[in-house]
Amino acid sequence: MAKEEVRIDKWLWAVRIFKTRTQAVEACKKGRVEMKGVAVKPSRTVKVGDEISVRKPPITYTFRVLALSENRMGAKLVPEFLENITPQEQYDILEMSRISGFVARNKGMGRPTKREGRELKAFIESEYSFDIPELWDEEDDI
Repeated sequence: MAKEEVRIDKWLWAVRIFKTRTQAVEACKKGRVEMKGVAVKPSRTVKVGDEISVRKPPITYTFRVLALSENRMGAKLVPEFLENITPQEQYDILEMSRISGFVARNKGMGRPTKREGRELKAFIESEYSFDIPELWDEEDDI
């Protein structure tokens, strides 16, 4: 017999929106999962037809529940259980963040990568490098 309701944390994990159920629970607790504009607890049940918004910075994904499952499934089966109805504007935000190439690093979040270090060094050397004219000829050195 098919279930009529499933916990939202189990459903989010089953349809592969989160890699672990613990991550799904944490997202709910932090207010990143919403239904009808209201943050939901992990124990909230979902039914077929519900719309769920999941905020994964920098964008918010929106899904419509097509079927219920408590068991994790293969990626090929996911389209039978959810419909991605995320607005195009959200994907535009994602594309803009990719194009900009800016890596936001909060204070204390580790050292720069080797590549970032090279880019920083090249930037500093190009900005502040200048030629010092020779003040005297080599012949004058005694």
